[in-house]
Amino acid sequence: MNTMTSQSAANAVNSTNAANGAGAENTASGATSATPANSVLRVPPAAPAAAAAYFGASLAFHADVSDVASALAAGGDPGFVVLDSRSTESWDQGHVPGAVHLPTALIPSQAEQLLDKSVPVVTYCWGPGCNGATRAALALAQLGFQVKEMLGGFEYWAREGFAYETWEGSDRRAVDPLTAPEEGADCGC
Repeated sequence: MNTMTSQSAANAVNSTNAANGAGAENTASGATSATPANSVLRVPPAAPAAAAAYFGASLAFHADVSDVASALAAGGDPGFVVLDSRSTESWDQGHVPGAVHLPTALIPSQAEQLLDKSVPVVTYCWGPGCNGATRAALALAQLGFQVKEMLGGFEYWAREGFAYETWEGSDRRAVDPLTAPEEGADCGC
């Protein structure tokens, strides 16, 4: 697992921006150069080494829905456990099959009884508009667990057409073509 922290990645990006001259862009004559014509390049891209460090660190902290679903569907032990950090009402409405239910507020008191510290944990909550999976991942990391956050959460699990469990049984929605290909198992990314 990549041990680089997000702070280390941020430091690498800040160092690169300073080296690239982000901010006050002075020329050799001392005059300030013109601001780029668009917002994308107003702050120059990081140097390739800093970008590699940052994106490598990001992958050490995140997994996406498709990769989690693929690992679970392969059968056998995927090498991680999935943790739903939402309320009981949310869990009953729908959750990833085989996930452990442990609301974030209960992690400090119950995680060590429910989870094995030698097995990485992948947390999820509702979706991109919710930071509950991030708070759950933080609580677990503070207890000494290896952890990743599942980007997209339950929302994208359902939108990508993966089966889920409810209090009434199994369910599955049609694939949202804006999130995954309607045909085929591989999005190509």
